[in-house]
Amino acid sequence: MLRRAIEAEVLPFCQANNIGVINYSPMVSGLLTGAMTAERVAAFPADDWRRKAAEFNEPKLTRNLRLVELLRAIGSEHGVSAGVVAVAWTLHNPAITAAIVGGRSAAQVDGLAPALEFRLTEPEFQRIQQSLADNGA
Repeated sequence: MLRRAIEAEVLPFCQANNIGVINYSPMVSGLLTGAMTAERVAAFPADDWRRKAAEFNEPKLTRNLRLVELLRAIGSEHGVSAGVVAVAWTLHNPAITAAIVGGRSAAQVDGLAPALEFRLTEPEFQRIQQSLADNGA
């Protein structure tokens, strides 16, 4: 959702040639889970690689956390988390074969289990697309 460089050329090529694509980290290392806050980012340990990642720093951090609010709002309509919505957005693209999601605990994995079945409606997908376009993502 935040790293979209392959959408214009690579994904259409893969789809046209029946090449599978597995998306890695559709929740952007925790950023789109709904659990991330500016305060939590500020408290990352000094050796956490995310301290230097553009998505976790201003000006992108504020934009990304606004996006999470939309994901959370859509998810709340279905009883799922923002992270599940982020995975569903990824899988909405017919060129994506699968998504690798991770968790640091059994509870995190359990919280993402609804992503196995949850799918966005086209209007929900378009709301996210519009938000991404409006915010330069």
